[in-house]
Amino acid sequence: MRITKAEFTRRRKALMEVMEPDSIAIVPAAPERIRSRDTEYPYRQDSDFFYLTGFSEPEAVLALIPGREHGEFVLFCRDRDPERETWDGYRAGPEGACHEYGADDAFPFDDIDDILPGLLEGRERVYYAMGKDARFDRQVMEWVNTIRAKVRSGATPPGEFLDLSHFLHDQRLYKSAAEVRVMAEAGEISARAHVRAMRYCQPGVMEYQLEAEILHEFAMAGARQPAYSSIVGGGKNGCILHYIDNSAPLKDGDLVLIDAGCELEGYAADITRTFPVSGTFNPEQRALYEIVLAAQEAAMATLKPGAHWNEPHEVSVRAITQGLMTLGLLQGELDTLIEEGAYRRFYMHRIGHWLGMDVHDVGDYKVGGQWRVLEPGMVMTVEPGIYIAPDEQQVAKKWRGIGIRIEDDVLITKDGYQILTDQVPKTIDAIEALMAQAASARGA
Repeated sequence: MRITKAEFTRRRKALMEVMEPDSIAIVPAAPERIRSRDTEYPYRQDSDFFYLTGFSEPEAVLALIPGREHGEFVLFCRDRDPERETWDGYRAGPEGACHEYGADDAFPFDDIDDILPGLLEGRERVYYAMGKDARFDRQVMEWVNTIRAKVRSGATPPGEFLDLSHFLHDQRLYKSAAEVRVMAEAGEISARAHVRAMRYCQPGVMEYQLEAEILHEFAMAGARQPAYSSIVGGGKNGCILHYIDNSAPLKDGDLVLIDAGCELEGYAADITRTFPVSGTFNPEQRALYEIVLAAQEAAMATLKPGAHWNEPHEVSVRAITQGLMTLGLLQGELDTLIEEGAYRRFYMHRIGHWLGMDVHDVGDYKVGGQWRVLEPGMVMTVEPGIYIAPDEQQVAKKWRGIGIRIEDDVLITKDGYQILTDQVPKTIDAIEALMAQAASARGA
């Protein structure tokens, strides 16, 4: 693990410091999900739970109880079971939860209904993300009702529920040095995967074959899962923002848009590159690509502590609108077109999102009704794009079916920003040179 036990301990302490006196926080592990009949999807732990524990097994619940005499970090987890471990793999068990993960107290998961109400009893406030998991919501309320049923015997049920997400997600927004190192490594692995796909690409290759090249690079570097379903869209498929069929052949003369990033030890990378299947941009592709690249560069130039979240988006909108006007794809006055949102026909998403344990990571974008101010330790994507639908009748046919997005992962630093994914070519000259070299090596 690149994140140490000491850091997980600091995270729990930081959360407990903002909790009110006489309170308890409850965080459940993610449930297992059925894929088909009696097989499950590969298990992925809930990000909040993993952030606080580093514990990756299902059927577990975390309780944080500031000031508890017998220990503040309580973990419920599956008991050791040699027979099940023969079939399904090693379990830490309550003893391992203490020795390996630093729990002060750990109990078998099957005993939770007997023990957790006692931990809730006498606590005035419960910090819990209500509404995230309906089944677990009901279980929490059953525990509270168990205490309420004993009020005449002197039991004191919690009187207030507070949204844990508000506090925990603000904490997760600021990445530690160790988190940045993991995310930088995830970015490097993902960058190598994109370069590998560029080298492999040629007319006749299937979209899913490029996806396979990407997943191979991820896995060989120890990142066994993508952070999200990879997008490999050739030609008009690049105009579908969340295209994941990846089933079409790549055609000479088309572009291919790849949006893919690995997950490494719970942290996501997120990169998009768009390049010509044949290795050479045609004039229309080149013109639109230069606009998107200029918009990304202009947006990044705004990134620094003190800038607000929406500044890079505003800059990208202006750059893309001006570029589309220059090509004759939009007509009118620049400010009027921006005010009316005319660009949204071709640029319909925002400039980016927070990035961390989730690819669309947690954290408010507005605070007190105002755009959030950027601060050191925040990580975000910067991903402008232009998409001209194949049935867009208001532009000349030569522009239709072209989709372009360029995306990088960016850390806000005390002096400005650092790109975590800049190992992938993104200028036209660099892309064409890389693909020409690969074609030469293939003997094409």
